[in-house]
Amino acid sequence: MITLNTDYLKGFVSANELEGIFPSVRLAHENLHKAKGSGAEFTGWLDLPSRIPDTFIKEISSLAKEVHKDSDCIVSIGIGGSYLGIRATLEFLGPHTGHSQLLGGGKLPVYYAGHNISSDYLHQLLSELRDKRITVVVISKSGTTTEPAIAFRVIKNFLESKYKGEELKKRVICVTDEKKGALRKIASKEGYRSFIIPDNVGGRYSVLTPVGLVPLALAGVDIQSLVDGARAAQKEYSVCDLDKNTCYRYAAIRNVLYAKGKKFEVLSSFYPNVFYVAEWFKQLFAESEGKEGRGIFPASMMMSTDLHSMGQWMQEAERTVFETFLQIDRPHHDVIIPQDQENLDGFNYIAGKSFDFVNKKAYEATAAAHFEGGVPNMTITLSKPDIMHLGHLYYFFEKACGISGYILGVNPFDQPGVEAYKKKMFALLGKR
Repeated sequence: MITLNTDYLKGFVSANELEGIFPSVRLAHENLHKAKGSGAEFTGWLDLPSRIPDTFIKEISSLAKEVHKDSDCIVSIGIGGSYLGIRATLEFLGPHTGHSQLLGGGKLPVYYAGHNISSDYLHQLLSELRDKRITVVVISKSGTTTEPAIAFRVIKNFLESKYKGEELKKRVICVTDEKKGALRKIASKEGYRSFIIPDNVGGRYSVLTPVGLVPLALAGVDIQSLVDGARAAQKEYSVCDLDKNTCYRYAAIRNVLYAKGKKFEVLSSFYPNVFYVAEWFKQLFAESEGKEGRGIFPASMMMSTDLHSMGQWMQEAERTVFETFLQIDRPHHDVIIPQDQENLDGFNYIAGKSFDFVNKKAYEATAAAHFEGGVPNMTITLSKPDIMHLGHLYYFFEKACGISGYILGVNPFDQPGVEAYKKKMFALLGKR
């Protein structure tokens, strides 16, 4: 399902260096699989795909059918790991045909809230929802994270002006802690249907828990195939061998490059539906590795647009960066470039070729040019842009991140730095 091309690492990463880092990879593998490493209490994602009951998938798929009968859209309230995996999946699958900025793809439109604190955004959202039949999915482990909590307050009030009694009750679905937290109290008091966030899976690793599966199912996504893709990846990336395990090879390469002063990784793609997958990738690696004065800074570029802006920096700026391309072998559709009788633009030489042919040549040229300009790069390629391959990719990056964090010597499953701004914000807001 996924291949890793390392041709443009020559001169930057050698076979001897990979052999030299392998003991660290092996130790990381043991710490992860034997739950001996720091943060081991949050490694429930490791075997999660194989533990998801098919009965649970059928349960939420059945719920989705109920919701589709009397809803025009879904409102998904969450931030960070309770937002990015959902949006990444829907944007990856959905057509880019001028949706409202509030929407993602899916059979049932999904609006997002709680991922920012913009009054203009929320006002526009409420305006668009005024005449729609809506079902709200609010996702929060604690229920006290500021952004989703206050967004839910406003939207709950909005719902109460539209619905009463049992009709109101069925319009809200909570995904939260099993026993504790503000959102659990609200769900119990109001009688809202709820699903449990596992204690042993952190937010940024939670796309395959009810955090991601519930709203995605409601939107009409084939979550069975998403899980099946992740299950295949769990099996494929279980062996500790750099030749056979491309996930571990990717993690090892990242750390060899980091030790040589390559402090920034740019995830680049020539496929715009990958935009939010890259945003999800950035949260995963930034929160996992960026601590104790260490960590590769994850960034992203969408090509070929960014070749006309960031491309200059990539080609000739400070050589502290490496690049990972995320490519798609066979897109769903293609467009043929027509012949033009006058040929005023001079492009008849590629008439009859497809857009994807040109797109791939642009990628090949970029990878070669950046390599020659001193940017080592590698390429992850998905065979097809479908939901099963995306599930495979999610697990690939999660496993690579856990291994890479342990090689780096940090706890890849906590995020103590995230609390700093919260404490200052609460103080400024007057919270006691």
